[in-house]
Amino acid sequence: MAVLFVLLALAAQYGSWLLPMAIILIVPLCLLFALIGVWFRGMDNNVLTQIGFIVLIGLACKHAILIVEFAKAEEDEGKNRFDAAVSACRLRLRPILMTAFSFILGVVPLLVATGVGFEMRRVLGTAVFSGMLGVTLFGLFLTPVFYVLLRKYAKDRVAQR
Repeated sequence: MAVLFVLLALAAQYGSWLLPMAIILIVPLCLLFALIGVWFRGMDNNVLTQIGFIVLIGLACKHAILIVEFAKAEEDEGKNRFDAAVSACRLRLRPILMTAFSFILGVVPLLVATGVGFEMRRVLGTAVFSGMLGVTLFGLFLTPVFYVLLRKYAKDRVAQR
């Protein structure tokens, strides 16, 4: 439901379905890494894991929006799709890494929690830590790929008409 809400909000903002799809396509990767991390630590997919999913959807989309916005702006200035996507990744690499690593380091206390209710904090921390780590490592590479492929699809579709 959260992914659908984000998709609809982005479609309204961009006036198109293709750019929001380039952003949303990174979300399954993020959730997959969160589930792998939870499974690897022997925990279950409970309510706190799913709350972590919502946090991850927001952060993964935020990082993808940074790349897609800059790529679209550079493409509008006359660059080709590929060069615009690569340039956007270069320009937004530092802010994305700073946000991601500050968030990842911020949830480390949840990973090693002790005391009353430590099980809940650990499962939430594990989900958001592993999901954010995965989307940071692979999202920087796959978001531009999704952008280029979907923009190519849009251009080919317009050319067919």
